[in-house]
Amino acid sequence: MLPHDLSERLRVARMQAVSKRKVYRRVGVEAVLSNGGAATLGSGDEGLGWWSRIASALPLLVLAVGLVTINAIQNEKIANEIAVVDVALLVDDLPPAAYADPGFVQFIKAGSGVTP
Repeated sequence: MLPHDLSERLRVARMQAVSKRKVYRRVGVEAVLSNGGAATLGSGDEGLGWWSRIASALPLLVLAVGLVTINAIQNEKIANEIAVVDVALLVDDLPPAAYADPGFVQFIKAGSGVTP
């Protein structure tokens, strides 16, 4: 507990500081917000308009479309490689021992111009 005269002086100093404090008027300018120990730049309002929400979701949509496209291209490439091997198997007259050879698929790919 502080002595009475010291606590009274602190109270008076606090009252003077509160009375002299400047009142800041909020304008439409972005402010620096405190976010759990990290400062962020923002307007402070959480309500986003429809265009802002669409603009926020657009990169995610582009990323998803890109990933689906890459997957489709990779699947087509793999299917074409398998088709080349199947065509070589069906067209060529091979002895049965060739089908049991572990390097047969690489041999077919090397002979047809497809790189493994």
